[in-house]
Amino acid sequence: MNTLHLSWLMLRRDWRTGEWRVLLIALVLAVGSIATVGLFANRVGLALQQEATSLLGADLRLVATHPFPPAYRAAALQRSLRVVEVATFPSMVVYGQQNVLAEIQAVGEGYPLRGKIQIDDGTPHVAQGIPTPGTVWADKRLLQRMGLQLGNEVVIGALRLRVAARVVRDVDQSVGFASFAPRVLINAADLPASGLIQPGSRISYRILFAGDSAQLANLRAWLKGRLVAGEKLEDVRDARPEIRTALERAEHFLGLAALTAVVLAGVAMALAASHFIMRHLDTCAMMRCLGATQTQVLRIFMYQFLLLGVFAVLLGGLLGYAAQSALVQSIETMREAALPPPGWLPLWQAAASGMALLFGFAFLPLWQLKRVSPLRVIRRELGMPPARTGLLYVSGAAVLSVLFLWQAGSLKLGLTVLAGLTAGMLLFGLLAWLAVRTLTWLPLRGSHAFANLARHGRTNALQIVALSLGGMALLLLTFVRADLLESWRGRMPPDAPNRFIVNIQPDQRAAIKNFFTQQQLPAPQLFPMVRGRLIAINNHAISGNNYLEARARALVEREFNLSWSDHLPTDNALVQGAWWEQGASSVLSVEEGIAKTLGINMGDTLTYDVAGSPFSAQVVNLRKVQWDSMQVNFYVITASDMLKDYPASYLTSFYLPADKAQASDALIKAFPNLLLIDTDAVIEQVRQIMDQIAQTMSAVFLFTLLSGLAVLYAALLATQDERIHQAAILRTLGADSRYLRRLHLTEFAVLGALSGLFAAAGGTLLGWVLAIKVLEIPYHSSALIWLVGVSGGIVTVTLAGWLATRRVAQMSPLQVLQSV
Repeated sequence: MNTLHLSWLMLRRDWRTGEWRVLLIALVLAVGSIATVGLFANRVGLALQQEATSLLGADLRLVATHPFPPAYRAAALQRSLRVVEVATFPSMVVYGQQNVLAEIQAVGEGYPLRGKIQIDDGTPHVAQGIPTPGTVWADKRLLQRMGLQLGNEVVIGALRLRVAARVVRDVDQSVGFASFAPRVLINAADLPASGLIQPGSRISYRILFAGDSAQLANLRAWLKGRLVAGEKLEDVRDARPEIRTALERAEHFLGLAALTAVVLAGVAMALAASHFIMRHLDTCAMMRCLGATQTQVLRIFMYQFLLLGVFAVLLGGLLGYAAQSALVQSIETMREAALPPPGWLPLWQAAASGMALLFGFAFLPLWQLKRVSPLRVIRRELGMPPARTGLLYVSGAAVLSVLFLWQAGSLKLGLTVLAGLTAGMLLFGLLAWLAVRTLTWLPLRGSHAFANLARHGRTNALQIVALSLGGMALLLLTFVRADLLESWRGRMPPDAPNRFIVNIQPDQRAAIKNFFTQQQLPAPQLFPMVRGRLIAINNHAISGNNYLEARARALVEREFNLSWSDHLPTDNALVQGAWWEQGASSVLSVEEGIAKTLGINMGDTLTYDVAGSPFSAQVVNLRKVQWDSMQVNFYVITASDMLKDYPASYLTSFYLPADKAQASDALIKAFPNLLLIDTDAVIEQVRQIMDQIAQTMSAVFLFTLLSGLAVLYAALLATQDERIHQAAILRTLGADSRYLRRLHLTEFAVLGALSGLFAAAGGTLLGWVLAIKVLEIPYHSSALIWLVGVSGGIVTVTLAGWLATRRVAQMSPLQVLQSV
């Protein structure tokens, strides 16, 4: 007997009767969800790998917050290496009555050492040099935002520069969501005349090296022994580590979100496999009567599942490829980044996951088929051979656990998410079962429909859980996200500061206050700021190597904004200790969050380095800071006598009414060295990024909702024979098609209402947790989420259920009786 050929013939027959429909849909959705996330992340990762060198603009890069000693450049030149110095800082670009915060990059001759800058100065081409003195190259975002044309003049600090070209592609281009401010390239020779290099200026200095690999290794070794605090070496392996880290986290998070759809797809496959087995008991009994062995029976059905799995994997891979392509095209920053096509590895991984899922949930039911007795041909009361049902759940759970651990990239995270999802599903399932059972006790019309729901309580509870998970995810990304953003905005008073001014010099304080008086605006309080680096705690030198947490390492390696005050700042609250008396000396106040991160306690002595001069002081109190108050806040504050002799700049925040918006343009024209930050624009940029992330998540969770519908469809097919039997009895007793249709629609409406109710409740609960525990803001839920959740659930489930069962209600009584 040609087992494979027989399997193919049986597969074609069952395909025509629709037996494989649910298994195929569930497996396609599972593979599609995993493939979408994998291909999406793979494209961004390939973009970083392909342009690792151009992301640096060199083979080796040294970054610091202070100018480099001449010895570094001399050492590189002695080794016959090419060297270029670059300075990067934020500043305002002014054109007419407009001003935009931009990233200014002052580059030296020879930049970039690696990679190419593409510009358009009337003709698109690869740049052969750098901007000539007196000119700038600006990217498309700045030109569009300010309505600039080539040849227009812009003001940067004290400079008037002509826009000579549009940057089409830069060598240090951010990928995806990472890019905030527009970029402007200027010639380093113009930088001294700009007046922007002042104490407190946020300048990042870079020196780039390129050349022979052996000489680069020699220079790297020479530099490592001479680097001081605030200096960091980077090569192509370190290119854009913040993007790589964010990408890895996003991939894990999206992967775990995709596995929610995989879990539901697994449930649908388990239901469909059980239904398939029950429908093929007679076929197995006949084959056994005709001489087929148990092994041959098992092999015939295993081949069918294998053929179906291959077909479903191909369809799922195509669906995933199309979904990620549409996702990339729908996100502007991704579309403009011109990402390379994805590799094959994510598709292979999705295919392997799909096949593991298929056999994890279907193998044990198949194992039961080979044990069907030949006696069933004459004894129809013989049903499914006895089996350990628990093993089915164990095998399925084992496959899901492996998938969760793989996507999480961490044993702890994977087990935590899996345990949380399992606990949530069990809780939702219990509540759904209780709700279905409770309906039968209520004196409501439709008691027959309620009795049917209660009769299949566990199956219906499973359907409700599956559908509510998908609905909850989508509600969370739409209504709850909007409610959180609105609650955060509502927390701020109408006159909360919406502008920050940075880089105010000491001799400008009086002029700044006079300017506000002339503009009929309240004069803001100016806060002194000195930049310093934490170098020791309790006289023990510290560095980033002393901390395991990435945030703690970053905090130690950066410079802090230090300030002084004799009074506790507004919107700050003491959590430990007391504020010092006026005239106190060598005391520090530290924000509680950074104290916890860096392991700083009350009474510790901290040592800071300010412009090469160290000072030490004792921590006498810890503060809680309301960072979203839009007021000026600091991590570390000291008494006034500690820092007053150090070079300082000042900053402030103020509220600018909409009818006085022109005052910001006048401020920049009067004081071109100032950095004016429009927080409304920043909030709008954050909102746009949130929208892009939500768009990505919505695409992933759409698979979850579709998988929930697959569970519903599988459950309906599993109970279809019973519905036909019930229809035969009711038709015999005189029920017409309208009654059957009303009975079915009532059941589906109740399932949909409960699913939508649980989805709205879960979304609201998660929103409350995020608001209270994470964002620390009051949460005000919208009544619309309940209306949309319940009504959307009713419409979706009722429509899907009616499409699946309409044939039963339309059958004539004779056809129904013949089907039993």
